[in-house]
Amino acid sequence: MKVSVIGCGYLGAVHAACMARLGHEVVGIDVDERKVAALREGRAPFYEPGLPELLEEVAATGRLTFSTEMADAAGAAVHFICVGTPQSHGEFRADLSYVDAATSALTPFLQAGDVVAGKSTVPVGTAERLAASLEATGATLVWNPEFLREGFAVQDTLHPDRLVYGLPTDDDGVTTPAGEKARAVLDEVYATPLAAGTPLVVTDRATAQLVKVAANSFLATKISFINAMAELCEATGADVTRLADAIGYDPRIGRRFLNAGLGFGGGCLPKDIRAFMARAGELGVSDALGFLREIDSINMRRRVRMVDLAREVCHGSIVGRRVAVLGAAFKPDSDDVRDSPALSVAAQMQLQGAHVTVTDPKAIENARAKWPDLRFAATALEAAEEADVVLLATEWPEYRDLDPDELAAVVNRKAILDGRNVLDPARWRAAGWTYRALGRP
Repeated sequence: MKVSVIGCGYLGAVHAACMARLGHEVVGIDVDERKVAALREGRAPFYEPGLPELLEEVAATGRLTFSTEMADAAGAAVHFICVGTPQSHGEFRADLSYVDAATSALTPFLQAGDVVAGKSTVPVGTAERLAASLEATGATLVWNPEFLREGFAVQDTLHPDRLVYGLPTDDDGVTTPAGEKARAVLDEVYATPLAAGTPLVVTDRATAQLVKVAANSFLATKISFINAMAELCEATGADVTRLADAIGYDPRIGRRFLNAGLGFGGGCLPKDIRAFMARAGELGVSDALGFLREIDSINMRRRVRMVDLAREVCHGSIVGRRVAVLGAAFKPDSDDVRDSPALSVAAQMQLQGAHVTVTDPKAIENARAKWPDLRFAATALEAAEEADVVLLATEWPEYRDLDPDELAAVVNRKAILDGRNVLDPARWRAAGWTYRALGRP
């Protein structure tokens, strides 16, 4: 099957490579000439484990090409819309200009019977609006949300935990004949994971659009819940890690994502829950998602609290203190620094008078582009040289496995802040370090 992928950023580049790996003939379309040039050479324009190897593998088959010309998408049976939907400047709602531009540019090349599959995360109602604009072409718009985790995107695309098809329905909620044909096309696209037993949810377009933002909102709620418990633990002397262990044994709750710390960031959760709130307001049901405002607030408070914790460790002031921040990416196995808690804390401390040095295995260049006034170092030991306090802000394995004695040889004061609650306090304290973490005594 010939497939086009419109937008070759994080989502689109991975999706295009994986579709070619599944045996389809794929063309990826993007307006960024540098990005397209890199992908043509088999180079990933961002860090994602497994993607460079996959690009090299599928390039050898001849099934994957990239172009800046939308005309090259003509003739594909299915067109995946994979462009970004960032937060609008100065407000909570999603910026849909890239989705609208991609759809408009694709429209002249659509034929009757083509399937346009939206994968971008959009406010509910977007698909219906786009479908009306495509009606004259005879193409069918479906919504097929993505559920990728940065650091596991290749695995999540080739072996998804579920597939969701949002198909057009009539006034009685019954899938239209065009929708049934579109489903058959998607079944062919995803034949391999479906044959492997991947669960499939077939629903209407509105529900499909809600699935991704509802999932992200639930995840954000779980993370902020344990961080709210961390605030209570700090006020009472309790240990949030032991608390999470205890409640995590309840199968209705589970232990995953109950790790208190600096909170969530990246290009999805923060902007998605804000756009969800904005859309609820537009629909007149803002009270239904009012709790997400507090979820967002808890998340941001953790960053402020980490700066306060650094000040406490430095006896009341970080002015003139040397601070080493281990991590710049918002999560390990990524070079994504969008809304990174690590960089947010680093920048706050620098603005308050500290001398901050940041390190990261993969994200230094992206971090430098965003915060050029920060200092950067290639390694943790280099960043920690003469430091008065060390902050573990992104839980890369190399930071989790640091030797307290080796680090002690380069710092000025043995004080470490565990921003992700991943270090062994007993080990670090036994080595003579002052150990502090959010939500722990």
